[in-house]
Amino acid sequence: MTDEADHLVRRGDDVDYDPVDAADGMRKGVLVDESDGAPQFAMRRFTLDAGATVPEHTNAVEHEQYVLAGEYTVGIGDDEYTVSAGDALLIPAGVPHWYRNDGGDDAAFICCVPNGDDTIELVDAA
Repeated sequence: MTDEADHLVRRGDDVDYDPVDAADGMRKGVLVDESDGAPQFAMRRFTLDAGATVPEHTNAVEHEQYVLAGEYTVGIGDDEYTVSAGDALLIPAGVPHWYRNDGGDDAAFICCVPNGDDTIELVDAA
């Protein structure tokens, strides 16, 4: 696609998933982003394997998430939540958060972020 796209239909089978650094068992597929002509936001789909954990980290931009499948625990700031299909989350920029899938099933969620740099910093567990 070019930067001047006026619409896009991307089939699920056409999305490539890549491992997420520092998060064994998590993969990310970019569904739509600025390279497709989306001027404001990127939409990504993440999968979280059964038994996987994602360490506490922060992001440079806000994250809006919608849980598609499975059940997992997410920590946001000092709070901890069990989320499942149909739940929505807002994780503000700079707020520490983490994920843990203690269940026997894989989980998946959609994550929308503003286009641009989404610097990730691991929170020191010291």
